[in-house]
Amino acid sequence: MLFLHFSFYFLVKFVDFSKKITKLPKSRVEIECEIPTNEWEDFLNEAMKELSRDLKVGGFRPGNIPKNIVEREIGTDKILARGVEMAVRKSYINAIFEEKIEAIGSPEIKVLKSAKGNPLVFKAVVSVLPEIKMADYKKIAAAKKPKGKEEIKIEEKEVEESLNWLLKSRTKYITVRREAKIGDRLEIDFKATLDGANLDKGESKNYPLILGQSRFVKGFDDNLLGLKEGEEKEFELMFPEDYQQKNLAGKLVGFKVKVNLVQEAELPQLNDEFVKSLGKFENLDKLKQNIEEGLAFEKYEKDKQAWREETIKKIIEGSKMELPEFLVEQEAKKMIEEMRANIEGYGLAWETYLKDLGKSEDELKQGAKKQAEKRVKGALILREIAKEEKIEIAPEEIEAEINKFLTRYSGIGKAKDSVDIGQLKEYTYGVLRNEKVFSKLEEISKNS
Repeated sequence: MLFLHFSFYFLVKFVDFSKKITKLPKSRVEIECEIPTNEWEDFLNEAMKELSRDLKVGGFRPGNIPKNIVEREIGTDKILARGVEMAVRKSYINAIFEEKIEAIGSPEIKVLKSAKGNPLVFKAVVSVLPEIKMADYKKIAAAKKPKGKEEIKIEEKEVEESLNWLLKSRTKYITVRREAKIGDRLEIDFKATLDGANLDKGESKNYPLILGQSRFVKGFDDNLLGLKEGEEKEFELMFPEDYQQKNLAGKLVGFKVKVNLVQEAELPQLNDEFVKSLGKFENLDKLKQNIEEGLAFEKYEKDKQAWREETIKKIIEGSKMELPEFLVEQEAKKMIEEMRANIEGYGLAWETYLKDLGKSEDELKQGAKKQAEKRVKGALILREIAKEEKIEIAPEEIEAEINKFLTRYSGIGKAKDSVDIGQLKEYTYGVLRNEKVFSKLEEISKNS
C-alpha cells in the first residue's frame, strides 16, 4: 500500500511580490511571480554579501570591499545566479504557503526576467495533490457487510488437510535401493546443454528434489522414474514457447542426469505420541482444536482483507480525479525497486534477470504504471476519507509503533545505522491512519 503524508516548512521572512496562479492539466499548477525591483535588489545585495564573505582583496578588510570591486572579482553572472536562487526559493515557498497549494515534488522553474534595475519574474510549474470528486463511500461500505468472527465456519476436512500437511512436514526419508517412484526424494547430478554447448548455470551436483514436485521443465521428473541409485540417463526436452528465460523458450535442451540417492518418504503415525512430540499439546483433540482456531482466524483475516480491497476498489471506481504524473512515476519506480530487492534477495543478479526476461528496467517501469496508478488512487482515497472522518494519529501512537519496530535491533547504534527514522515515521503514520480508515468503514457498514 502506498502512503501519502505531506508536511511543509516555511521560512519566517515573507517576500513582497505579486503572483498569478494557473491550473494546468494532470494536477499541476503554474505560479508566475513578480518580485519588485527594490526587493530584487535586496536579494542581489544579500547574494553579493554571501559570495564576498571569504573574498580577499588587498587594501580592504573582508566584508568591507566596495560593491563594484566585489562585482568585478566575483562576476555579475555569478551574483545574478545566486540572487535568483535565493529570491525564487523564498518567494516560491511563500506562494505555496499563502495559496495553500499542496505541492508534491520539486517545481520546474523558468526565469523570465532577471536584469538589474528591473523586477525579477519567474514561473514555477509543480504537481499538486489532485482535486477528488469522491464517491459515496458510506453507501459503498454499507452495501456489503464484512463477515464477523462468529460467522466463520471451519469444516472437518479443512482440519484434516492441515493435519496431513503437519504430518508431511515431519516426513523422514529412508534410503532405498529400488527404482525411483513419485514422492521419492532424489539427489542428482545434472548437466544441461543447448545445441551441444553447456548452459550457463545449467549444471549441479547432488541436487535434491522430490520426484513429481520439482520445478524443472515439464517432463523432467518423468524421465527419472524407474532409475536406481548410480544409474544415468540422457534425454531431450522441448521448452515451452512462453518460458520465462527467453533464450530457452521454444528450444530443445539436452540433459544428462546421474541419480546419486533414492529415498522413500516415511510419514509419522497420527497419534497422541506424535502430538506430544510437537511440544505443547496434551492429545490429538487439543491439537485439532488449536488448528481449527488458527484456521478460523486466518479465514477471518482473509475475508476482512478481501472486503477491504473490494470496498476501496469500488470507491476508487466511483470517484474522479486527475492523477499527477509525478506520483505515478514515483510509485512505479518504487515498485521496480521492490522487485529488484526481491530478485537479489534470491541470489539472482538484477542484470541477469532483466536479460532472461528480455526487458529493460524502463520497460518494466512502463509496464508497472497501471498498477502504480491503482496504488496511488487508493492512497489518495484513504487520505481523503481520513480528512472527511477527521481521523487523527497521535504522536504517542506513532512512537509506540516505532519502538516496537526498533526492538528487532540489538542496539540503538545498529538501529540508527539501518533505519531512516524520518521515513519510518512517515510509513508508520500511513499504516496507522489506513488501519483507522478501514476500521471506520467497517463500523459504518456494520451500523448501517
